[in-house]
Amino acid sequence: MKITFLGHSAFYLTDGDHRVLIDPFLTGNPVAPSTPGLTAADINPTHIALTHGHDDHLGDTVAIAKRTGATVIAPFELGEYIGTLGVENIELGGSGGCIKLSFGCLCFTQAFHSSSTDNGRYMGPACGMVVYLGGHRIYHAGDTALFSDMALIGELYTPHVAIVPIGDRFTMGPMHGSKAVDLIKPSVCAIPCHYNTWPPITVDASQFKPAACKVEALKPGESMEL
Repeated sequence: MKITFLGHSAFYLTDGDHRVLIDPFLTGNPVAPSTPGLTAADINPTHIALTHGHDDHLGDTVAIAKRTGATVIAPFELGEYIGTLGVENIELGGSGGCIKLSFGCLCFTQAFHSSSTDNGRYMGPACGMVVYLGGHRIYHAGDTALFSDMALIGELYTPHVAIVPIGDRFTMGPMHGSKAVDLIKPSVCAIPCHYNTWPPITVDASQFKPAACKVEALKPGESMEL
């Protein structure tokens, strides 16, 4: 299975015929890669998974889903809203629930953050997610503060990889992100996200140094394989 970082909080998980695109903020993302096959115009996911409704996460979801026919997996209120925009294939869920899908399953977890559209419409609670794909478990924490029940997420889902925000101001910073990973205890690595996209979330990423596992600080467009 390949994990590709698309900048900010966007990731592309691929395994054979299954391609899961998470939080596809590509258009307007100053650090999004221009690599063919990874842009909003030509990426080809089978599924799009969303953590919450802020525009830097919802991003190009509607346009990509309409172009490709990808199934969108989203928290309930956000998924209902996307349906009003003409997206046909939607799987609704909520924090604590798991959804069986063609590639495996996706489980939504809690996150401590807000969720709304750019016009202020409430989009339900923000979530994280655990994606079961290709025999691997990837925990994407979404936008969140540090919370002690991350230890339970680690215990219940035993993720191989934890993707956590470290940009501070709106989410955890490097120190809290490090503590989060030490609670989760992923067996392979931790990947930082949601940092250095714009000046307000520019941080010293070298301060992200959890003790529980190694760090894979991917640059936009870079991949790692499991």
